[in-house]
Amino acid sequence: MARPNQFTMAALAFVFALSAISSTGCFWGLATVGPSLGPFSIPVPVNPLLSKRKEDEHWQKERYDRVPILGPLTSGAQVAALDPPSDDEVMRAMEKAHPVEGGVPFLYEHSRNNVRIVKELIADYIDPPRVYPMIGPAQQHHAHYKCTVYFEDVRRIGWPVPHTLRDVDSQEVIYIDHNHLHMVGNIDTGQGSQF
Repeated sequence: MARPNQFTMAALAFVFALSAISSTGCFWGLATVGPSLGPFSIPVPVNPLLSKRKEDEHWQKERYDRVPILGPLTSGAQVAALDPPSDDEVMRAMEKAHPVEGGVPFLYEHSRNNVRIVKELIADYIDPPRVYPMIGPAQQHHAHYKCTVYFEDVRRIGWPVPHTLRDVDSQEVIYIDHNHLHMVGNIDTGQGSQF
């Protein structure tokens, strides 16, 4: 029995690939019905790290980078700061200061295990009223938190000599400020009086 030559095999592979591409209906050169996007209809692979980075930026802006504007302080009432920082906020601040992400599996990996967070309020005070652009007269309420993070630091090194380094008594101190504004005086909500 004769063996097919390389030219015949290449031609058969080309015909098979052409039929597979044309049967999907998505390839811009072979579409016959409906509108076509041309060369933009071919999908382009995107690194998942880029999409995760964009999602993290949006999460940070939505949750932690905005300053709330609260109503005016009433005289004689107890003034308390907003909620203490969440565990997510503390870990994001710690990751920004000392990143752990990344590494190469089986060559170098770094992780934090058994995380415990202790938060304590170290300062809570209110500035005198002043005028803020686009806001009006307001008072800034400051709340400073000291967050101590206790964790087990694990580093796995896989080359040249595989070994694991564990520091079970690691700790980091992160300072987080929660500032917000309180309006001062009569507040114009923008809703005029109805007659």
